[in-house]
Amino acid sequence: MSFPEQYMEKLYGGWLGKVIGVVHGANIEGWSYERIAQTFGEITDYPYRFKHFAADDDINGPVFFMRALDDFDTGNLTAREMAHTLRNYTGEGHGFFWWGGYGVSTEHTAYLNLKNGVPAPLSGSIEQNGKTTAEQIGGQIFSDCWGLVCPGNPGRAAELAGLMSSVTHGGDGIRGGRFIAACIASAFEREQVKDVIQDGLAVIEEDSDYARMVRDVVGYHQAHSGKDWREAFAYVKEKYGYQHYEGVCHIIPNAAVIVLSLLYGQGDFSRTINICNMCGWDTDCNVGNVGTIVGVLNGPAGIEEKWTLPINDFVCGSGILGSLNLQTIPQITAYTAKLACKLNGEAISGWEEILQDDCTHYLHFEFPGSTHALEWKYRGNERIILANTDREAYKGKRSLQLTAPSVFTGTTFDVFFLTYGSPRDFDDSRYDPDISPTVYPGQTVEAFLKLDESVGSGLHVRLYAEDDTTGRRLYSNSLIINGDWQRISYQIPCADDITIGKVGMEYTVSGDSSLREKSFPLKWFVDEFRVYGAADYGIDFSTQRMEKWNALHQTVSQLTYLRGIWRLEEGRLAGGHGFEPAECYTGSHKWDDYILRVKLIPQKGERHSVLFRVQGAMRGYSVGLAPGNTVVLSKNFEGYRELVSSPFNWQPGTEYQLEVKLKGSDIEVRANGQPVIQYRDADKPYLRGAIGFGNSEGSRTAYSFYEVRPLIEVVQKVIF
Repeated sequence: MSFPEQYMEKLYGGWLGKVIGVVHGANIEGWSYERIAQTFGEITDYPYRFKHFAADDDINGPVFFMRALDDFDTGNLTAREMAHTLRNYTGEGHGFFWWGGYGVSTEHTAYLNLKNGVPAPLSGSIEQNGKTTAEQIGGQIFSDCWGLVCPGNPGRAAELAGLMSSVTHGGDGIRGGRFIAACIASAFEREQVKDVIQDGLAVIEEDSDYARMVRDVVGYHQAHSGKDWREAFAYVKEKYGYQHYEGVCHIIPNAAVIVLSLLYGQGDFSRTINICNMCGWDTDCNVGNVGTIVGVLNGPAGIEEKWTLPINDFVCGSGILGSLNLQTIPQITAYTAKLACKLNGEAISGWEEILQDDCTHYLHFEFPGSTHALEWKYRGNERIILANTDREAYKGKRSLQLTAPSVFTGTTFDVFFLTYGSPRDFDDSRYDPDISPTVYPGQTVEAFLKLDESVGSGLHVRLYAEDDTTGRRLYSNSLIINGDWQRISYQIPCADDITIGKVGMEYTVSGDSSLREKSFPLKWFVDEFRVYGAADYGIDFSTQRMEKWNALHQTVSQLTYLRGIWRLEEGRLAGGHGFEPAECYTGSHKWDDYILRVKLIPQKGERHSVLFRVQGAMRGYSVGLAPGNTVVLSKNFEGYRELVSSPFNWQPGTEYQLEVKLKGSDIEVRANGQPVIQYRDADKPYLRGAIGFGNSEGSRTAYSFYEVRPLIEVVQKVIF
């Protein structure tokens, strides 16, 4: 297939619409139409604002589920691979989903079914779980991604959505996923909402309750096109309201609201999402789905700034890999397009370089309106205006224009993005995100900058990496920006016990000192802002803290976890589980070749491990102290399998150092400096992944220190 014209822009519009819709409806989720009307009257803007919006299941689902296309052969996907993906990126009982209990939360029910040997699609079926549990809303709300990777192909989108929905749902729960995905795929090529809805209807059974509901709401609209949407909602509420369906959040009432808002919104982005939000019920889910549909239909040009500016391209997730829990909408869009190319066997003309780039961060600004979640801090009372522009570009067609309307000689201000998130960066603990840094000492930061030619003053810039704990910074040398594009770069030095929370540019205005008391405007451009390279750092756990989001959500800084009790005790990370494997993780899912050294003390039990090249709960390697005075190397694919073991005498209460050296598929292990294992994995080796700590069989382990170094180690480091 060939990609539709403006696919990339419409794709960005779809992801914008999804995130905007979820945020729009988040804080009034579960409210009735009446309560919303009494509280807000006519909604025309966000009911609530957030400094950074924390995670939400409606965003987690599509962002993480589409990774099945990366982890597996796209030509042979079945419900089994989709189930693997769900478990791989989900912590057990925390984050990601609503964990409402077995038989109450559909996703919780399916997760436990899968864990205990019930295969997909039986895991989500009516046969296994009953009609009420199987037909809740989740199959619908997580299916946006399948439409986004199948532009103009509603049938293929519905097929993929049906596979994933069947892992957790059955009946109309699956049909809703197919319908939404097909509508999104259709919106890439259709111009009218009514045609989009018909394409959605075409992929579900005509005699199903879901299809009958859609046809009924469409028929009502045709017969009462001059009526207000509120009268239509009264009809929907009477015929398809919650009073007719069992369960916490049934799919049919909410799907009816989606169809209603699409029809009465008439393709207008703002009108559609506002109608959907004012109807109530599962607002973040419903508005998120319609936001994706009309976001694709309109593209970013059809989405007003009042929606995009508060979002600022920022996305927080709560999956199991912490480096994936801080992303931007352009980053997610580019990754989605990359998956679409793989799925469809076609390249997207003009976007090859961006889609092939593998940097840790790549801020290219080629999507109209994009900011890549850049923020500013002015050490005064003025502000910085960030605006995407086609006036200038170092590469491509667009860049980010920054305007300071009123500055003075000597003024200093920052432009930065978050590379770590702690509770103080958010308003709440929505869906319990745990975050690992996305940037580390040893990596290189670079950007291209240009001063507007009409500006008479000078502008000095330094790149910096800021420690999240102390606020102290590591700085590059200063560069004076002029009217030509200039490159500034900085390799963050090797440093221990630092959590890089921000990467940015510190600007200082220069000029004639006689003009110090006079203000003047300043304008400049940023493009091709990147972070890349290998990590080179160490962490003593005595320098870490518990991130206290609320009484029930407290996690060791920089870590995420699968399961287990993980705390800081006497300056060490200590953890375990009474009867199941316990694991926690940090680092980047993109790390490839590195040296990992960990100091650990086996406190109880016989299995104490170090994890590496972790790609989720179901994929990675471990090496650790094991029964019979051995060190064992194991590989995880839906459970650990021993690869090789070696004798090594160890005893509880004694500290040991395990070292793992990774180069391609070769794995070398040392214990207390002694070579114990050399192994080449010739069976689909994992070549990338994060690091972690774990144990099993009721063991408990304390970890005091770890370090990640490049294969060619740098001797000199910064004492920070």
